[in-house]
Amino acid sequence: MVNKKPRVVITRKLPDAIETRMMELFDVKLNLDDVAMSKAELIEALKTADVLVPTVTDRIDAGILAQAGPDLRLIANYGTGVDHIDLASARQRNIIVTNTPDVLTEDTADLTMALILSVPRRLSEGVRIMRSDGWNGWSPTWMLGHRIFGKRLGIVGMGRIGQAVARRARGFGLSVHYHNRNQLHEDIENELEATYWESLDQMMARMDIISINCPHTPATYHLLSARRLKMLQPHAYLVNTARGEIVDENALTRMLRNGELAGAGLDVFEHEPAVNPKLLELDNVVLLPHMGSATVEGRIDMGEKVLINIKTFADGHRPPDRVFVDGA
Repeated sequence: MVNKKPRVVITRKLPDAIETRMMELFDVKLNLDDVAMSKAELIEALKTADVLVPTVTDRIDAGILAQAGPDLRLIANYGTGVDHIDLASARQRNIIVTNTPDVLTEDTADLTMALILSVPRRLSEGVRIMRSDGWNGWSPTWMLGHRIFGKRLGIVGMGRIGQAVARRARGFGLSVHYHNRNQLHEDIENELEATYWESLDQMMARMDIISINCPHTPATYHLLSARRLKMLQPHAYLVNTARGEIVDENALTRMLRNGELAGAGLDVFEHEPAVNPKLLELDNVVLLPHMGSATVEGRIDMGEKVLINIKTFADGHRPPDRVFVDGA
């Protein structure tokens, strides 16, 4: 592959600057319509490509990978999360998988903080009232929300995004707590003034706000199960900007409808792009269309990461952002 341009198939429309550079460097097939590929189209792409550039909307499972052509050697994912790719099957077929780490941290943390502010202060509900011409003037007892200053924030997953959320939360006067697979180094804990909970159950029962910032893996599927959600206090709020599959969405919806939970801010959903219609009926939720990383700067940074991974691979070197199977 060193002596020829690799055949690169891109499954979705990327920023113009990134696509232009791709065309200059590689033999590229673009997706001009920006419509998610069907399963048949994805299989055809895998048969003809040296490099596939998928996104979170592409489900690349073992069955699809089994039909990949012999030249496919790199899946350069446009995004950080790789839960839509069967990493074990890719590894068995000697297909390298890369992602785009580090470039979405601040954008996702910004949106997480926006939801943490929006839900207790009922901002989404206020917007709906204004747009429906339902405001009759200021009243001292109308549309009362809750302040977040002095409240306890429990962060589930204290990686780069979780830590960025913690830094923002401190500026708003929140007390930062966290649960993580491993406890952070003491210096980081001191910097963030963060309290570690080895038991997620115990942390859940004591927090005013829960923010989910861990990746979706088999181990975190329904990590916030119906049983665990029941541990939250009725005045608590839940914010999820990670992956919808981490939360039992049906159980969460029931609790919100029954008043067992004060509210939720959701940027991701368990069965995207489908959203539980009962969630749409609720006033105590803020629902966003998976836009945590949706900034111009972030999308270009993601594309530049993909470019570097492909170019490094095409030059015969190890891509810098290779993703490994746990334990491999």
